[in-house]
Amino acid sequence: METAALRRAWRAILILCGLIMLGSAAELRAGTLLSPGSAVLVRKSAEPFGVFAFAISTGGLREKWFALKDKLDDEMVQLALCDGDRDNCASPAALKLLAIVDQARARDGRARLGETNRAINLAIRAASDGTDDVWSSPLATFQRGTGDCEDYAIAKLVALRLAGVAAEDLRIVVVRDTQSGAGHAVAAARLDGHWLMLDNRRMAMVEDEDARRYQPLFVLDRSAVMKYVDEPMRESPRLSLVAASA
Repeated sequence: METAALRRAWRAILILCGLIMLGSAAELRAGTLLSPGSAVLVRKSAEPFGVFAFAISTGGLREKWFALKDKLDDEMVQLALCDGDRDNCASPAALKLLAIVDQARARDGRARLGETNRAINLAIRAASDGTDDVWSSPLATFQRGTGDCEDYAIAKLVALRLAGVAAEDLRIVVVRDTQSGAGHAVAAARLDGHWLMLDNRRMAMVEDEDARRYQPLFVLDRSAVMKYVDEPMRESPRLSLVAASA
């Protein structure tokens, strides 16, 4: 009897350790383990669209994003200098972007996000890069006055950072438009635990779960490019991990 009880105790300890290790590994990236009951373990992603995503280490998108990040770091310094001394700022593009940042700073919460989305949508004229698909920095976009979807999204990301939104609450999401089949990119901002899409195609923001025509493909933040799982779950943001047998 004692031997059987001891075996059961060790088995319980091993199961508990396994769950703790699984939870720790999951929290390294987009997912968090939840336990809604004894029957099922599920993962609810912290990323936009509620779908699990994993970091990738290679690929053209990652190379493009990390190359652009160096330019963004340089421009953030230039924008900070212009922000502190507008009279001596030599960049009309920086002053135009900072005027939008000023409008955003005067607002809070959803109004700050909405003002940034609206103002940048109006400040940039939509134009395609063609086959080159160049990802431009905000100052290059504002100097040119034109851009495609990712240029809008990048400019919104930088403007919101300057306006005081935390970097961990900002993303760029690359999606597929399920109606047209075309690729698209939007900025995403987290507010009160919900992700809002800042889309150059519309002035009004919608939550990720309401952007039903978009299938998320990749999500970009300040430190990584992540790929969504192949089959996003649209009915529920939860991805089943373990189903206990009856």
